[in-house]
Amino acid sequence: MTSHLETSTRRGRSVVYIVAVLLLVVLAVIGLITFRGARETERAGEKADQLISEIESAGSTAPSREQIMRVLGDDGGAVCADPNEALSRATFQAQLTNGAGGPGTRPVISESRVVQGQLLIIEVYCPDELADFQQYVDGLETSDPNG
Repeated sequence: MTSHLETSTRRGRSVVYIVAVLLLVVLAVIGLITFRGARETERAGEKADQLISEIESAGSTAPSREQIMRVLGDDGGAVCADPNEALSRATFQAQLTNGAGGPGTRPVISESRVVQGQLLIIEVYCPDELADFQQYVDGLETSDPNG
């Protein structure tokens, strides 16, 4: 058995070790980020499925699972940022208009299913905000197209 004479320097070996450790750390960080993203995607899918079943049980047609996941994510997105804040309520009321632009914009009595859609999103994604928002919605005048 023969042994080869080591020709690398101590500094050269240190550089190899440092590069190897840095690569392991980078790979560990990438793995952690990927794992967290997959877990959030799974939760977003579960919430989207729950919202779809709620919408369909209310008698409406739900958007696709992918659309809901993209818009609402796993935390409700902008809808659940603070639905009972004045700006959020004003944005919601701005959607309940006649659709004209500029000075022609007028509030209208909207169908109750428009408001119910918002309530369903809050119920699924941020149920702790539901009671306050329900109280606010109860004060709105809506119409029922079926009755």
